[in-house]
Amino acid sequence: MSYVLHRAGQAVLVLALAYTGAYLLLAALPGDAIIARYANPDLGLTDAQIQAIREALGADQPLIVQYVKSIAGFLTGDFGYSVASGAAVSDLIATALPATLTLAVLGLGLAIFLGVVIAFTATYGRGTWLRRFFRGVPPFFVSLPVFWIGIILIQIFSFRLGLVPVIGANPVQALILPVITLSIPIAAPLAQVLMRSIDEVREQPFVTVVRARGASTSWLLWRNVARNALLPTLTMAGLLFGELVGGAVVTETVFARPGIGQLTAQAVANRDTPVLLAVVVISTVAFVAINLIVDLLYPVLDARLRTPRAAKAVRADPIGVPA
Repeated sequence: MSYVLHRAGQAVLVLALAYTGAYLLLAALPGDAIIARYANPDLGLTDAQIQAIREALGADQPLIVQYVKSIAGFLTGDFGYSVASGAAVSDLIATALPATLTLAVLGLGLAIFLGVVIAFTATYGRGTWLRRFFRGVPPFFVSLPVFWIGIILIQIFSFRLGLVPVIGANPVQALILPVITLSIPIAAPLAQVLMRSIDEVREQPFVTVVRARGASTSWLLWRNVARNALLPTLTMAGLLFGELVGGAVVTETVFARPGIGQLTAQAVANRDTPVLLAVVVISTVAFVAINLIVDLLYPVLDARLRTPRAAKAVRADPIGVPA
């Protein structure tokens, strides 16, 4: 129970610090979104009307007052109103979130699958040339920009081969290329961590003992090596979930998909601070929640973490002792 409370307390602290940092950074940005949006001569608004808009949005109050009110609003689910459109930010988020959540979950699932396949093939593949080839795949994937991957996939699979339509695609077809685009940069570090973990676990004495007793390669892989090597990979998967947000912004822009990414790009262009702050907070909540779940799963997957003293030793050397 103390382990759970400790991790939950850390999660709350991270959320508080992330919110404060995001709020201060957005407040320090040059320019005034209200002036940029409503001082356009084409709108014909007077200075008094613009000041009334500032008062209605609470932008005329001291920074500390706005900060406290924003915290109270976020705790009650009130994210304020968009400066650009005047719509409630909560409505904008609720409309955009399902599409991005679907893309992120499928992208992370495909990335985990690709990472496991690459790592296991690079370690246990038949033929030296095959293992060397797959060991070179992750560094290559890491070097590929997300927008470039999306453009190349569109060129090959849509324009050249005609396998996946870009225009007039059904919901399933519209997800294929974006999910692949989002998963490739995330699969690379997962595969690298898993390959290194497998290499280190294979050198442990307990693997030698099991092999000496006549265990087959597949038995060693699935019953001994994989179970221990996957623990650091699980942590990496949780950490990489934060990259899904940045990847979603680019991916949804390249494929013109509605979602949090496209909403963020529009908010940046319009200097829409309430929308940006809501996106940052929601992304932080998702990141912290995923990592908290990973932390809480560790004692379930690894018996060494069920005592405080052993937990400290394992976190210092996560694959030094068999589970």
